[in-house]
Amino acid sequence: MSRNAAAPGTVTAPPSRIRRLLSHLYIQCLIGVIAGAAVGWLWPSVGADLKPLGDGFIALVKMMIAPIIFCTVVHGIASMDNLRAVGRVSLKALIYFEILTTVAMVIGLVVVNVVKPGSGLHVDVSSLSTHGLPLAESEHEGFADFVLAMIPATLVSALTGNEILPVLLVSVLFGFGLHASGEAGLSIARGVEKFSTVLFTLIRWIMRLAPIGAFGSMAFTIGNYGLDTLRHLILLVGSFWLTALFFVLVVLGTVMRLNGLRLLPFLRYIKEELLIVLGTSSTEPVLPRMMAKLQHVGASKPVVGITLPAGYSFNLDGTAIYLTMGSVFLAQALGIDLSLTQQLSMLAVMLLTSKGAAGVTGSGFIALAATLSAVPHVPVAALALIFGIDRFMSEARALTSLVGNGVATLAVARWEGQLDEARAKAVLRGEIPYVYAPEVFEPASKAVPEPAREPVPAIG
Repeated sequence: MSRNAAAPGTVTAPPSRIRRLLSHLYIQCLIGVIAGAAVGWLWPSVGADLKPLGDGFIALVKMMIAPIIFCTVVHGIASMDNLRAVGRVSLKALIYFEILTTVAMVIGLVVVNVVKPGSGLHVDVSSLSTHGLPLAESEHEGFADFVLAMIPATLVSALTGNEILPVLLVSVLFGFGLHASGEAGLSIARGVEKFSTVLFTLIRWIMRLAPIGAFGSMAFTIGNYGLDTLRHLILLVGSFWLTALFFVLVVLGTVMRLNGLRLLPFLRYIKEELLIVLGTSSTEPVLPRMMAKLQHVGASKPVVGITLPAGYSFNLDGTAIYLTMGSVFLAQALGIDLSLTQQLSMLAVMLLTSKGAAGVTGSGFIALAATLSAVPHVPVAALALIFGIDRFMSEARALTSLVGNGVATLAVARWEGQLDEARAKAVLRGEIPYVYAPEVFEPASKAVPEPAREPVPAIG
């Protein structure tokens, strides 16, 4: 008998509570975040050198995003009986995005005018320099340029680029093409579905590295910028985080209530994704996981496949708050008194510059640079004031945008009658755990007759 084998008649002791806790990805990510902060604080040079760990993890996930979006959208559209639903979903999603983005900007505008975090600094703009700031990509584009940028050079190049919108465009067109191709298209759609199962398996393996990525990113942040950096602009950072929290709990909480669900159980449901975003300051690493989890909670595959990826470009609520608070803060710091008309004109520009900014670290800063480049009220050189502490606000931007896009997907699914509400409530109550289940699961309620639920391979 093997030395490690249990003796006959003995009962194997259950795993300890600590071991069970450590088996959860969100606990592993939390440990990674805390350990990274400690390393960056105690050994700043070592922490700064750990940046490749976070960058490598994000790169691994980013290489999977385009094919996963393609497979999800293509199969979802190809399997739909009513193609008009695709147009309805897209229109409702865009209207929702525009309304919520505007609300986020207005809230940020109100808070920064009430708190006035930049008042009293009296910074001389001539002492500021844009040297070293990432402004090369911040040139303001017109609406025509924005639309043309969605069209890839070739059908395949959309899947090899770094932008989500071209992938979404090609996926929708390809899905419609398969739907119109009869039996030939149906067989290809089945192949696409099987290929997506392989992709989600790969993502599940990659996500095991999430704690390492969170550790490296947090160590770099603290090691490179230091804890003392927060003292200089603590009022801006603190008010921004509180504003983002208010938007999530009040505005998004109200949206969830109006759709028969509650926000806090949903936040618990995506706690692993929230911790990954907290560690990496990017929402892109959790896009595949969010797509799978939103399907598991009861939203139909076509709605998830269209709404969530589109939200990554059109519904960045955290960035929207950041744009208004950041621009007015800079004006206050320079002693520039912006009238209400000037602030509203900046808000109108932000409604464009906030779109198309992918959910990656630093995109909010570039969007702010684009805004200042497009309006004459605040000089672009003022960005040097907040460049050093931008990283400490990027986590709040990413977290707010992630929750906002998850809530948006559930809301659009319910408006379309493509949300199994009974299942959603059961999942959020913890009665139907999110586990790897390759078989097709049946809706808990028959209130939504179509489309048939798809297999949702778990990735955590």
